[in-house]
Amino acid sequence: MAGIRRAAKGTGRFLRDVAGETVAEMVLGLLACVLLGGLALLVYLSWSLSPRATLAGAGLLTLLLAHGAWAAYRDAGKKHRRRGVAAVTATVFTSAAVTAAFLLFYATDCGCF
Repeated sequence: MAGIRRAAKGTGRFLRDVAGETVAEMVLGLLACVLLGGLALLVYLSWSLSPRATLAGAGLLTLLLAHGAWAAYRDAGKKHRRRGVAAVTATVFTSAAVTAAFLLFYATDCGCF
């Protein structure tokens, strides 16, 4: 009798975990689709208002991310501390990299585009 009860508890726990993971995957996939759609809408609206400003903004964003990558990965052995602009650009680069990884993993299943 105790073995059956233990098996039932184990099965219930397993089903609860599977259902929780399924819901979490659905929420993350939906969030990725919304984020990707928002980025596409932002680029579309920006381009429709001013293509020159869009290209200039993309160039500035590229410079910001390049400086952030340099600040994040440069040799820290020479007692370089990130201060001011370097700290901000490194933070922006890191958050952009995390967002790109998130979209790479979850937006690939997005059937909305």
